[in-house]
Amino acid sequence: MEFLVASSIGLLTMCGTYMLLRGRTFPVVIGLALLSYAVNVFLFAMGRLTIDMPPILRDGVTEYTDPLPQALVLTAIVISFGMTALIVVLSIRAYLEIGNDHVDGCPVGEPSEAGDKN
Repeated sequence: MEFLVASSIGLLTMCGTYMLLRGRTFPVVIGLALLSYAVNVFLFAMGRLTIDMPPILRDGVTEYTDPLPQALVLTAIVISFGMTALIVVLSIRAYLEIGNDHVDGCPVGEPSEAGDKN
């Protein structure tokens, strides 16, 4: 089971990094979302969650579930949703001002400000 979770985290990170390096804004937004999903799964897996265990210590309870990873993942989901909304608005604004959706503002085939070809 650990291999499956570790592989899924690695796959999400790999796909997110690949999408971040693309030249258009929509794949960059998708890449950031994939990276945030990878971090959420990592935080959730690090909590060593147990099934049918109470999250609060009581008298007579020997084992319990740590509620901290669940709270961290919930907070990370809210923050990543807000950041995704901000990035989408910024990319739409850049598209409307520049006229294309390339990250560096130059269409394919034209030299960018650094002088290289896209």
